[in-house]
Amino acid sequence: MTDAMRAAIEASEATRGVTSPNPPVGAAIVSAGGEIVGIGATQPPGGPHAEVMALRAAGERASGGTAYVTLEPCSHYGRTPPCTQALLAAGIKRVFYAVPDPNPRAAGGADVLRAAGVEVEGGLLGEDVERGPLRAWLHYARTGRPHVTWKYAASLDGRVAAADGTSRWISSPMSRAEVHDIRRKVDAIVAGTGTVTTDDPQLTAREDDGTLSDRQPLRVVVGTSEIDAAARVLDDAAETLHVRSHDPDEVLAALAERGVVDVLLEGGPRLAGAFLKAHRVDRVLVYVAPILLGAGPAALLDAGVNTITQALPFAIEDVTMSGPDVRISAVPVKTE
Repeated sequence: MTDAMRAAIEASEATRGVTSPNPPVGAAIVSAGGEIVGIGATQPPGGPHAEVMALRAAGERASGGTAYVTLEPCSHYGRTPPCTQALLAAGIKRVFYAVPDPNPRAAGGADVLRAAGVEVEGGLLGEDVERGPLRAWLHYARTGRPHVTWKYAASLDGRVAAADGTSRWISSPMSRAEVHDIRRKVDAIVAGTGTVTTDDPQLTAREDDGTLSDRQPLRVVVGTSEIDAAARVLDDAAETLHVRSHDPDEVLAALAERGVVDVLLEGGPRLAGAFLKAHRVDRVLVYVAPILLGAGPAALLDAGVNTITQALPFAIEDVTMSGPDVRISAVPVKTE
C-alpha cells in the first residue's frame, strides 16, 4: 500500500515545476492482483492529470484495481474532464489519496467516488506530501499567495560573505548542485536590486556540467532602482520581471497574477528581512558551511526584532548533510 503511494509521490516530485498554477500530482494504479501497473503525473496546464496518465499506462489492467493519488481526485470540469469520471470509467474499485483538495471548486471527488460505490480513504502518507511535492501548491491554494522559501548559505558564525565581500564559494559543490536542482523546480527566483547591482547574478538553473537547464524559472528583481542594461539577469537565458516595489505583499500579488506558485527568495539580507518582517517567509532553507569568517555581512538584517521576546520562532523540520555542509529546513511556528 505505502509502496504504491511512494511511487505516486516520486512521480509528483518529478513533475514539480512544470504544472503551475496546477498542482504537481502523482498517481499509481495497482491491479486487482496487487501489482503496480501504471504510474503517471500531471502534465503542463491543459494536459491530462495524473490519474489519467496512470490509467493510460495501466490500460485494461486497471479494471478492478486500486488508485493511489497524492491529491484528492478532482470532480469538476476545467480544461480537462473530472478525474473521478476517468477512474470510474476504468473500473477502479478503491482509491487512496494523501491530501484533500483545498480548492472548493475541485474538492468533493472523494464523495463522488463513494456515491458510485468506490471504497475511498484519505490521509495515506499525507504528511510526506504536505512537506514534499505539494507543499507550495497547497499553500497557494489555501492562502492565495505564492509559497516563499528563503534560501541562503552561511558560515558557522552566520556570515554570508567575508569581510572583503567575497562569497564564492561558501557552500560545497554538492550544496550548489542541490540549489540548482531546486531552481529547476520553482516558478520564480527573487532577488533585490542591491544584490543584482553588487553581485551581478544570472539567477539561472544549471546542470552538473555547467550548462543551462532546459527549464528556467522566472527571474524577479525587486526594488525601485534601475537595473544596468548589461546586468546578467537581463540576458536571454530566462525571462526577467522587475517589480518596482519594496513591499512583499505587492511583490507576491504581482507573481500570483502570473500563476507563480513556488518562489525561491535568494536576495540579500535586507530583502530577506523585509519578507520576514512581513511574515511572508514560509520556509527557511540554509546551507551551513564548516568555516568561520569572523567578520563580513550577516545573513539577515532588520526583520522587525528589537528584543529577544520578539524573536521569530521557527521549527526545524529536517537536518541533512550536503557534502561537508549541513542543510537545515525550518518553517514558522504558528502563533495566536
